[in-house]
Amino acid sequence: MRKSFVAVILIGLLANCGTITTAADAEEGFTSLFNGVDLTGWVKRGGSAEYAVENGTIVGKCIPNTPGNTFLCPEQEYGNFVLKLQYKFLEAGNSGIQFRSAARPQGDGERVFGYQYEIRPGGDMTGRIYDEGRRGHQHGIIWLDAHTPQDRLDVAQASCHVDEWNDVEIQCVGPSIKTWLNGNLVVDMFDSESMKGFFGLQIHAGKSGSVAWKNIRVKNLGESKWESFFDKDKEGNYQLANAKFVLPEEWSFTDEGVLHGVHSKSQGKDGLVISDRNYDNFIARVTYRMHGGNSALYFRAEETSAPWVLRGFQNEIANNGKDSALWHTAGIVDGKTIPGRGWIVQNDELVEQVRNKDDQWNTTCTAAYGDRLVQILNGFCTSDIVDEDCEKTGKLGLQMHGGTDCEMFFKNFEVMPITPDMMELIERK
Repeated sequence: MRKSFVAVILIGLLANCGTITTAADAEEGFTSLFNGVDLTGWVKRGGSAEYAVENGTIVGKCIPNTPGNTFLCPEQEYGNFVLKLQYKFLEAGNSGIQFRSAARPQGDGERVFGYQYEIRPGGDMTGRIYDEGRRGHQHGIIWLDAHTPQDRLDVAQASCHVDEWNDVEIQCVGPSIKTWLNGNLVVDMFDSESMKGFFGLQIHAGKSGSVAWKNIRVKNLGESKWESFFDKDKEGNYQLANAKFVLPEEWSFTDEGVLHGVHSKSQGKDGLVISDRNYDNFIARVTYRMHGGNSALYFRAEETSAPWVLRGFQNEIANNGKDSALWHTAGIVDGKTIPGRGWIVQNDELVEQVRNKDDQWNTTCTAAYGDRLVQILNGFCTSDIVDEDCEKTGKLGLQMHGGTDCEMFFKNFEVMPITPDMMELIERK
């Protein structure tokens, strides 16, 4: 009788154990990054903070007045993903969650750099995106999501639970980066700097700070790739891929794969590179260097019979404060001029701070998503607008403006289409 009773108890306990699930197990497609027991699969990078497992949570503690921020990082890298976790401050300080990050040597150690979801004890600035060890605090700019509406920040940050657990969610899909705090959307931005990297739990250097994290789980959504318009043939010579030249005699590739264009003032037509297909939702970028003249990264443009051929948007390349400004040009169809809209948005003051001068390389980038148009110069967002009158699809192109002496160098001209599957994720509120 006694043996039967014990057996029943044991069976009941085993059955109950079988019903215990982690947060990752309860959500389809998510994998836990923390086993709740030890730090297997994690590595410490950077400074001198200490990490330990306490009561099924990871606890990070600042070592006062020691240099360098510290990060506890899973070993695997992720491209597109949804990351969920909970955090709680045990002692006031400064913290964050790295994503799509990397590390470089620094002294006897290494310096972590990349995107960071900011965490503050009272919620202030929590959920905003800082660029740790890279673009942060350059040109007086702290947050990459400078265009985030203040009312959205206020609602999200007011939801922060002081001295209690808070829910974090970070989603990256191609160029789209979105963050939530306790279910409230904080950041919805587009960026091109990194498309893959590791996560990290940060303890900021300073006088104090201790943070606990738990229920750390991720849904791996694969990786989005850039598609280059520059390629090599079988002999190893560079050529255009999925694009064509207008005035091909003006264009040539260097041995290093840089596209070189020389345009004379006596030539009234534009020299162009034009994509073979139309692109509707995408991010495109080009790194350029110029000697005089005028140029542009065309997008959502149509071919017309005008001497300049393309009608549509230009991400301006002018070697001045108009770099990265948005211009809409006219065209000629069936002998009739179809007017353009001229300047759509400009940001000369910021551009003059972030552009590289004196014949240096600059990288300009355009993200187009529905009516939303985002321009980025050297990693800094110069405009993020909604334009209901914009074209919804069209060609990509590079320009050398007609009627002016111009010499251009282009490298890394590439595009990342935003597919319907990606859009379904990006649309999440």
